[in-house]
Amino acid sequence: MTTTTSTLRGEEDSLLPLGCEGELTNAKPGGCASMSPILIYALVFVGVSAVIGMLYFMFGEGQAKTSERLDLLTGKKRKDDEATTILKKTAIERDKKSLLEAITPNVPTLQKLIVQADANITPSSFMAISVILGVLGFTVSWLGGVKIYFAPLLGVVLAVVPFAWLLHKRSSRLKKFASQLPESLELVARALRAGHSLAAGLHVVAEEMPAPIADEFNRVYEEQNLGIPIDEALKSMCERVPNLDLRFFVTSVAIQRMTGGDLAEILDKIGYVIRERFRILGQVQALTAEGRLSGVVLMGLPFVLFLTMLHIKYDYVEKLWTHPLGVKMSVCALIMQLVGALVIRKIVNIKV
Repeated sequence: MTTTTSTLRGEEDSLLPLGCEGELTNAKPGGCASMSPILIYALVFVGVSAVIGMLYFMFGEGQAKTSERLDLLTGKKRKDDEATTILKKTAIERDKKSLLEAITPNVPTLQKLIVQADANITPSSFMAISVILGVLGFTVSWLGGVKIYFAPLLGVVLAVVPFAWLLHKRSSRLKKFASQLPESLELVARALRAGHSLAAGLHVVAEEMPAPIADEFNRVYEEQNLGIPIDEALKSMCERVPNLDLRFFVTSVAIQRMTGGDLAEILDKIGYVIRERFRILGQVQALTAEGRLSGVVLMGLPFVLFLTMLHIKYDYVEKLWTHPLGVKMSVCALIMQLVGALVIRKIVNIKV
């Protein structure tokens, strides 16, 4: 009888997947005891490919721009082709409007964020990278033996990483554009005083100034060369670059073309106002630095303490989502954190 029992146990152990012997009694819920090595290798391959693709789209666009400039200098890529491409993109952007854009015109879509960030990626590829990273994070958490209700957290964090990178890139580009705008307006004003037209002044900015303002002004110059009215080309630039000072410039140009006047003097005054705003904004940032740092500490301290206690004494923190009173306390704490963040942001965010 003992021999028969041991034989049956041996047959049961032989039927278990590789690496799962002895885990029938100690298997955790949400674990991956039945995962085969081939599936694990496939998941690792997909994850590494996703990370490599994301890094390529993040850091490879500079090399693409450099190669485009070299092709332009060597004559492989003519300006006429570039201008035709700009015209086609402009027509597509004007004709193509989704229902979401019509309902929420003030909320930027993913395509608009990518254009504003000047990212060398399509929306479909961007969403694919985000989804792959989310699945990879969930899979890694699951394979690591994390609780099934905590496994999606890493996936959500990794899925948000591309959006955080895109918003950071967009913010950096818009700030750089804003810092270059006063000098560009003064350059246009000097070109107008020298007897050039407004289009020629925009072309001077495109030739003399660095990116990103050179790219935007060059696009306006190419669009008006292809027959698009310069007012519409400037309005399209305002849609691509949501900057209040740029709207002042576009509005002044539109008014001057209807009523006349000295546009060079107007641009000099706008440039002076923009420089003064930057000076006052720097003073405000210095005076509110302590409040902003206090807000960061107050917002991050509860989450850091939660993760620390989760690592030190898991049973003590577990009551926050297992006990009914703990769930109410957690929801109330999150709501108060959100309200506190909005109040602190309202206090330190002073518009100039």
